Amino acid sequence: MRNLTLLTDLYQLTMLNGYFEKNIHENVVVFDMFFRKNACKSGYTIVCGIEQLVEYINNLHFSEEDLKYLKSLNLFSDKFLDFLRNFKFTGDIYSVEEGTIMFPNEPIITVKAPLYQAQLIETALLTIVNFQSLIATKASRVCYAAQGDSVLEFGLRRAQGPDAGIYGARAAVIGGCNATANVLAGKMFDIPVVGTQAHSWVQKFDSELEAFQAYADVYPDKCLLLVDTYDVLNSGVPNAIKVFENLREKGYKPLGIRIDSGDLEYLSVEAKRMLDEAGFTDLSITASNDLDEHTISSLKSGKCAINSWGVGTKLITSADSPSLGGVYKLAASFEDGEIIPKIKVSEDAEKINNPGYKKVVRIYNNEHKAEADLIMLHDEDIDTTKPLTVFHPTYTWKETTFEDYTIKDLLKPLYINGECKFEPKSIQEIQKHVQEELNTLWDSYKRLNCPKTYKVDLSKELWNLKTSLLGEKVLQIQ
Repeated sequence: MRNLTLLTDLYQLTMLNGYFEKNIHENVVVFDMFFRKNACKSGYTIVCGIEQLVEYINNLHFSEEDLKYLKSLNLFSDKFLDFLRNFKFTGDIYSVEEGTIMFPNEPIITVKAPLYQAQLIETALLTIVNFQSLIATKASRVCYAAQGDSVLEFGLRRAQGPDAGIYGARAAVIGGCNATANVLAGKMFDIPVVGTQAHSWVQKFDSELEAFQAYADVYPDKCLLLVDTYDVLNSGVPNAIKVFENLREKGYKPLGIRIDSGDLEYLSVEAKRMLDEAGFTDLSITASNDLDEHTISSLKSGKCAINSWGVGTKLITSADSPSLGGVYKLAASFEDGEIIPKIKVSEDAEKINNPGYKKVVRIYNNEHKAEADLIMLHDEDIDTTKPLTVFHPTYTWKETTFEDYTIKDLLKPLYINGECKFEPKSIQEIQKHVQEELNTLWDSYKRLNCPKTYKVDLSKELWNLKTSLLGEKVLQIQ
């Protein structure tokens, strides 16, 4: 396992040094990770990367090589470096379960720990969770557009480096993809792997028919042929049919064809007609070539004959929305056992954080559909035997009252006093959790374009706290 302790911004370490020099490094604080806008212009975001976050926390330590490098920067005293030598995370972390659907401005991870520990983990936490959550959400949108068709992750060669390819494949499958072309990701995470041949295979042989037959000879029971190297309808599909007929005579069933260029709607419809006429009525027609959820949705609405989608570049890079933008903000400090809420004030209203030590509750109706999330102070409770009224945090006159409802606390212990409480799950189990989460959402929140905005409200106590702190800051400025 790699030691990622130095996977951080330099200012994290200079702040740690400053806290140490001022003797406030052991003060206990609360940080929240949240995002201000959903990934990919979606109506929701799928939280992903929690398992890798746990691996990072479990392996946090400064090696002698790390300390030697930090000393060479001439920024840190020997006393501080000696302090880092015994670094170990001893705090609490609360997190939503991996694969949980979340919404803007609500904590998805809360860290309560000594200041120097909570500060150090910020950068790595963000890079791990931001990226995987982005790709999982993008994959979910692609799969939604595919309407139950198989979706295959093909992005490794276009990913922003090996780690993005590996963990992007993991996130894509969590988001709903059926398999990946990434063999290492398949090995690491027990993900199904897929693949056939490239255009170079077809070009290498003297004829397309010879290339197809050679592949069928090697993989007679797994034969899926790439038919667009020369001419899909006048060469590729006719030659594929000849090879499929040979396989059928030998008792094998071919898998299908793949089209990687051209007018995918027209070509797939014509290819399907030709395959049907030859008696191959149930084969897969896979399409690839810079696909995303919008292209797939358009092709599906045009009644294409494609039933399997290989999605690469625009999935693994989330091409139209290249970052999630999750942030990590100080929300409270403990002084003599008392919680002191902290708030960041900005002229940009969306950058004003919610102060205090908090939790998040999801409210479901009697059909187990999610209706709203409520951000509350950590010691607040809800009496579900009584009606519950929530209000918009900005337009406070907008109220909704729930009478027949259930609630769920979303933040669960990941670490308590430095002891890991995480229970790993398989990719398949996390993917199932994602699907269960999506089933709790109304379709209006899942639309690809202009999705409905999900209600995320503040409890009355938290709203009052935030309002009073903002008022105090305004008075201080005046």
